[in-house]
Amino acid sequence: MNVIFFIFIFIAFVTAGWRHINWCFDSAGPSPMESLTKAVMDSASGSVELAIGLVGMMTLFLGLMKVAEAGGMLTMLARLIRPLMVRLFPEIPADHPAMGSMILNLSANVMGLGNAATPFGIRAMQELNRLNKQPGTATNAMVLFIAINTSNITLLPTGVIALRAAAGSSDPAGILPTTLFATTCSTVTAIIAAKLLARSFIKKKTTKVQDMTTSSYSSEENEDIRDESPPGYPGWISTAALGLLISLIPITIFYGKAISPWIIPALILGFLCFGVLRRVHIYEVFVEGAKEGFQVAIRIIPFLVAILVAVGMLRASGAMDAIVGTLGVYTQKIGLPAEGLTMALIRTLSGSGAYAVLASVINNPAIGPDSYTGYLVSTIQGSTETTFYVLAVYFGAVQIRRLRHALAAALIADLAGVIGSVLICSILFK
Repeated sequence: MNVIFFIFIFIAFVTAGWRHINWCFDSAGPSPMESLTKAVMDSASGSVELAIGLVGMMTLFLGLMKVAEAGGMLTMLARLIRPLMVRLFPEIPADHPAMGSMILNLSANVMGLGNAATPFGIRAMQELNRLNKQPGTATNAMVLFIAINTSNITLLPTGVIALRAAAGSSDPAGILPTTLFATTCSTVTAIIAAKLLARSFIKKKTTKVQDMTTSSYSSEENEDIRDESPPGYPGWISTAALGLLISLIPITIFYGKAISPWIIPALILGFLCFGVLRRVHIYEVFVEGAKEGFQVAIRIIPFLVAILVAVGMLRASGAMDAIVGTLGVYTQKIGLPAEGLTMALIRTLSGSGAYAVLASVINNPAIGPDSYTGYLVSTIQGSTETTFYVLAVYFGAVQIRRLRHALAAALIADLAGVIGSVLICSILFK
């Protein structure tokens, strides 16, 4: 992140400085350097406002997570999908709280609940960090989790569907199959990239850095932990659960718009009902978890300020427009018009910026939400993640500064998601 942070600000400064030197001072409006200065101030204050806005959601969902943990839900979920999770994360004990937190995070992302997924993801990172014997350096498990998180399979991109409906689309939920295809491509790619890059990293760094996720479980003590892990549920139960999940795909395609308003309220009630049935003192336990959520939200502010200021400067300097203008001529030929390229670039940098781009494109009378470009930008928005934001928040929450191959794996997954979006939209709508 040190290199990325510097490159963003350096490019922004040089671009804005060059434009300012050639600026006609008789022109109306602010000069390029004035715009850059304003972007710095707005991004810095906006990042704090964003973090404060997260306080409520994180307090709520980390409180619910505490109730779930006290009632044993995380262990139950971890056992349910143990066959898959053990293969993906062999260094994490099957009944460790990190497993349950990761499952809930990925489940929330599947349903398009980004705000709900963030507290679960941060909790997962905290649990993973407890297994980290080299503080400040990302483990293989952390990197893989981040890579999957930024590319997570999505069944119901609720926010995008709402924007398409507001723009007058005749089929707002028409992006469900395209989003599912694109996110499947990106998730599979994320897993492969994280695994392969982990091996490459070990070969390059063995003389200086010991891989902590491997060393964490190489001792006899940790072998004992693995042996004491309770066995998973019988295979038929896990298979039935997987079948139930698959059966939800056609349901979300046909009834997704009707289901989406129920998800958050049902999630809250479900957690509390589970706690009551398990005889948990839900109020006291909820408050205990909520306190932790507040503290985490405040702790990530410096990381948000750094990355959002850099991204804001890059956009305000005109560098982003220059990149799109140069590359758009070539990407147009492979089905990625300038609007799609802008979305692909902005999506990895700024979630709010990407929503603004999406809204401007699908509300443009010359394009509209139901054109090829409209479907494409909607699919990219629903199938990729704000990668730098996720890295800053999740790693910032546990004070990880050495990301290892996390950024590379996440960006490769983002690229796969964009390619998948272009491919499926070309087949269905072009």
